[in-house]
Amino acid sequence: MYFRLPNIAHVLGSRRIQRDHFRRLAVQEHEAERTLYKAMTHDQSLPLDIRLQVQRLFETEMPRDAAANRVKNRCVLTGRSRSVHRFSRLSRIMVRQLAHYGLLPGVTKATW
Repeated sequence: MYFRLPNIAHVLGSRRIQRDHFRRLAVQEHEAERTLYKAMTHDQSLPLDIRLQVQRLFETEMPRDAAANRVKNRCVLTGRSRSVHRFSRLSRIMVRQLAHYGLLPGVTKATW
């Protein structure tokens, strides 16, 4: 029995992975603007009416997907969202399978 990756054309093109990728790009693109808007809305030295105007502008102009908390860690091979290792962005299932077949360098099966 040979190890076979999931159907790559189907998995890598999955909608969830694409959506997460575009969210990551949006976060990077709008990071400076978000920081500026947040700093202005929390600045107590500015008058209240200006802070409210900036906050309203922030809510209407900034895309919702530009918020960092909307990014979800997903496995790059399967799109699984739970138990994803940060160091490799692979799910625990794929780490185990790839390590079992020797496709992860430096990872060996534990023996004692």
